[in-house]
This record gives sequence, C-alpha cells and structure tokens, in this order.
Amino acid sequence: MRDVVEIGLGKTAQRGYHLDDIAIVPSRRTRDVDDVSTAWQLDAYPFGVPCVAHPSDATMSPASAVRLGELGGLGVLNVEGLWTRYENPTKILEELAGLGEGARATKRLQEVYAEPIRPDLIAERVRELRAGGGTVAVRVSPQHTLALAPVILDAGVDILVIQGTLVSAEHVSTTDEPLNLKEFIADLDLPVIVGGCTDYKTALHLMRTGAAGVIVGIGGDDWSTTESVLGIRVPMATAIADAAAARRDYLDETGGRYVHLIADGDMQTSGDIAKALGCGADAVMLGEPLSLCEEAPAGGAWWHSAASHPSLPRGAFEVAGEPIGSMERLLFGPADEPDGQLNLFGGLRRAMAKCGYRDLKEFQKVGLVLDR
Repeated sequence: MRDVVEIGLGKTAQRGYHLDDIAIVPSRRTRDVDDVSTAWQLDAYPFGVPCVAHPSDATMSPASAVRLGELGGLGVLNVEGLWTRYENPTKILEELAGLGEGARATKRLQEVYAEPIRPDLIAERVRELRAGGGTVAVRVSPQHTLALAPVILDAGVDILVIQGTLVSAEHVSTTDEPLNLKEFIADLDLPVIVGGCTDYKTALHLMRTGAAGVIVGIGGDDWSTTESVLGIRVPMATAIADAAAARRDYLDETGGRYVHLIADGDMQTSGDIAKALGCGADAVMLGEPLSLCEEAPAGGAWWHSAASHPSLPRGAFEVAGEPIGSMERLLFGPADEPDGQLNLFGGLRRAMAKCGYRDLKEFQKVGLVLDR
C-alpha cells in the first residue's frame, strides 16, 4: 500500500518519490556492455536509443531534430514555435541567447512568440524534416490541435505529439468544444503520443484514447516554475511507476495492447535516465541536457515551451552557457567529467550491463531501493 500521511485533521497526502530518492539495485548477474541493447520501437518506427527531444525552440530546429534522428533518437519540432512563426528565426535565437535572466528575458520571449503561426511554414518545416531522411515528429498543444491538425497531417508527419503541461482525456469546457482525444486519434492512421500526466488514473484514461505513447511528467527541472505558479510538483519515480501499473492493467484490459511511457522531468544525467527506465519508462524526454550540445539552435540558452505563455509564463530563462560537446558526444561520449552529463546513453548501457540486463524491457524489472 502507498504511504498516506495525515497532514492535518481530515486531510491526507500520498507520499511520492523523486528520482533522487531512489537507487538501482544490481542483480546477481552482470553482462558485457557490448551485449546490451538500448533499442526500442514505437509503432512501426525503431530507434537506437530511448531519447525523445523535448520540443523547445532552444534545442529543436529542423536541423537539430534531423541530427538527433541520425544518432538514433527522436527529434520533435514544435509547430507552435519560432520555426513556424518566422521564415528564418536564426537572428532571433541569437538575440535570445544573449539575454540575461529575469523579467526582461521573459518579456522578450512573450514578444517574439506573439507573431502568428503560419500554416505555410508548418508545411515547409515538415518538408525539411522529411528531407533529413528520419522519422518526422511534431508537437502541437491540445488547445490548437483541431485548428492545426489538417495542415500537419497534409504535410505528412510520421508521429504526432499532443503535449501540454497537463493533458487529460476528459477536458471540460463551458465556452469551447474540447478536443475529444479518443475520437481524434481513432480517425488517424499514424501513432500519437499524448501527455503529460502525473498519476495512474490519468495515464490509464490516456491509454484508452488509443495513444501509442503517454508522456509522464511535466518537464520539471531547475528552470521550471510550474510549482511556484500552479503549485504542482511531480515526484517522477512515483509517477512513472504508477503509469507503468496503469499500462499493466491496460494490457490485461485489451488483451495485449502495449502503450509506451516517455518520462519527462528530472533528467539531467545518465543515472537519472537509468532510474527513470528502471521505474518502468520506455524512453525519456530530454530538454535542458540537449541545450548543452553544439547543435542547439539557441547557443546554450534554455527555456520551456510554456516559458513564453502570454499571460502566465511557467519557466525561467536560462542564460546561455558554453557547449560541452557535440550532440553525438553528449549522447555517446567520450566523457571527460565524472558527473554523468556526457555519454548519457553510454552510461545507461553501462548501468544495464552492471545489473545484468540485455535490453530495455528486461531492465524495467530492475530492483530499486530508497536511499533518502
């Protein structure tokens, strides 16, 4: 049973655990690192590493999304971002990279994202992604899905990501016709990833919409302000484990339909990635770590997609830092610092080998221990 703590008369809270609160427990067997596979597959699309890019303009341009695909991950371009508002946002990204922290940076983000989205640029960016030769994935918010979906689908994407801070299968509105995820997904011939979510019930309901993947978490990191603005904080270890329990129940309910879990939040190092997968995730969504690579379009600056919200921004602006290496080095090394920020998936492979697991599905069974 989950720990329940009484926080006052008549009010209880469930105890949750962050990735920092747990550690991986090696088994009785070890394995040669060359015998370990980090491959996974979403619908008909195979990937060499369980890496999905957080769709921030700070890290994902058409070029960097293609590059991530070449390295075995899944790049995701935000069709509500700068690349679909401006013919060439390079100078704007360079300007943003030179901003300092604080209100001025947030105000400037709001200004540049006030430019309207251009459908012709959505089609053009999808063509650029397609010309790169990899899997084409774009992100749209639930609020704009119905309006932008015809353009996105006509352009010919492989995977559609419907992502907001929090997404439910039962959105209620007295002013607008809400997006019915189940009906929308049923009409599509391509896999859809939806999220984020934070608990068992929401994960299960999102799986019942027919989604191929569910994003667990809200992209929380040191620069997210969702807790201070909305009071919402996600203990990722618990959220992933709860979603994995929902997946098991959904497998039983459907007779074997498997929905992939993509963990989004608290991921900075290879150890964080290993723990997220050990809790039951199939892949991780990387944001800020990708801002540290040389290919990042904002030159090392970082902001969340919600940081530019016109009335309620949720995410501080991180000042550009020096790149720590190429995207390839970030993902596969070599590393020259012992902090786990380089060779992220080499570190994952080593963790799997040390614990004796040969692939990601097996590694989801790894033992965990509370160490805080």
